[in-house]
Order: sequence, then structure tokens, then C-alpha cells
Amino acid sequence: MKAAIVTEYRKLVTTRMWWILLLAMAAYMLFLAAAMAWAFSQGQSTGPSGDGDVVITPEMTVRTVYALAVSLGYVFPLVVGGLSFSGEFRHKTVTPTLLAEPRRGVVVLAKLVAGAALGLVFGVVGTLACVGAGSGVLAALGEPTFLGDPVAWRTIGLSVVALALWSLVGVALGSVLTNQVAVIVVALAFTQFVEPIARVALGSIDGGARIAAYLPGAAGEAVSGGSFYAASGIGELLPVWGGLLVMLAYVAVLAAAGRLTTLRRDIT
Repeated sequence: MKAAIVTEYRKLVTTRMWWILLLAMAAYMLFLAAAMAWAFSQGQSTGPSGDGDVVITPEMTVRTVYALAVSLGYVFPLVVGGLSFSGEFRHKTVTPTLLAEPRRGVVVLAKLVAGAALGLVFGVVGTLACVGAGSGVLAALGEPTFLGDPVAWRTIGLSVVALALWSLVGVALGSVLTNQVAVIVVALAFTQFVEPIARVALGSIDGGARIAAYLPGAAGEAVSGGSFYAASGIGELLPVWGGLLVMLAYVAVLAAAGRLTTLRRDIT
């Protein structure tokens, strides 16, 4: 098992795609965190209808900005995780992989562990980009940064965990959708269009917010404890443990589906 994990990790870090995505994520989060820190510091309330029904406290501003990568940047670890599996089929390396390790369940587990390790890297970089840019703007505006507050550091640490979980979701998704283009299209469509629209729509109907809390993006935000959508008055979050269980459930279901479909049939 250890050899399989090391092999899968080396496959990930010996390509250029992971660090290109990492740099893109860092730049994107630096910009968004700075912009959001400024925007949230300009007003004390917000809401989906602009009627000021959600009060934005300094503590909420900090949690939202520091965890912004979990709300708006999780597509990056999701994609890099998905490419780790689908890339095997595109580059025709899946056959030697299975010849070296014929136990297909072990291959799935090894890819998940390797994906989690790389996901932690994305989590650290993305979160630090948000903290650095966000705290810098808040400090420049004379707003509190709460960097001496344990609660803020808890949000920062849990944001790293949430982004690592998104890498696991990507690996599991890649085991089901083995076409690399399909993985990228599905990841982008779901994270940028489908779920945001679904969360806004569900948040506007009675009982819909409870359903929206179980969507993967909302579950990831629940893990971190900071939410751009909740701060904007859209929806509600599960407790941290609830978000963690929902995210792990998505990983388990997708990974099991990949093992029972893609990796069950003969591959040549």
C-alpha cells in the first residue's frame, strides 16, 4: 500500500498541471480576498434583496474572507484531483498502473491518499492567499484582522481541511468520469453555475435552505465555518461535523461507483 501511495503521489507532482493550477488559485484568491475584504468593510449589512436583513459583523467579515477559497476557489483542488484519475486513461497509463498493482481497490485508495496530500498543499496556499490579502486590506482600512484570535485560526485550519476534501471529491469523480475533458467540464459547470444557482433558488423557498445545506459546496463551507453565501444572506450551514460527514459521503459514494463501474471492467 505504501509503495502504491508513493507512486501515485509522484505521478501527481511530476506533471506541470498541478503547479499551474496552484499558481492560478493563489492569484485568483489574492484578488478575490482583497476585493471582498474591502467590500464587506464598507457596509454593516447585506441580504439577497438588499434590505439589510443580515448584519455583517467584523468577526463574520474575517471568517468569510479567510475562508473565501472554500466558497469560491474549491474548483482548483477539485479539478487537480479529477485529473489524477482521468489522466491515466487519456495518456494510456492505466494499464501499467494496474499491472504494477492489480488490486484495484488499493489503486483507488492510493489515489485518494495522494490526492489528499496534494489537496492539503492547495488548501494551505489558497487559504494563506486569502488570509494575506484579506488581512492586509482590513488592516489598511483600520478594521480588525482577528489574527490573534483562536477562532480565526480555527477557521483558517478548517479551510485547509475543506479544500483537501475537495481534492478527494475530485479523485472520486475522476474514477467515474474517466474522460479528462468531461471531468473539467462537469467540475466547472457544477461549481460555477449549477450549485450557485441551486443555492440561491433553494434559499428563496420555504425549507429549501435546509436542502441546499447538503450540497457539496455548502458542506465544504460548513467544514470551514466561513461562508460567502451565508454572509450574503443566502442559505444556512450545517455544523462542522455535519459538513465533514457530508463531504466524506460524497467521496465514498463516488469512489465506490468508480470502483464498481470503471475499475470493474477489463481495461486494455
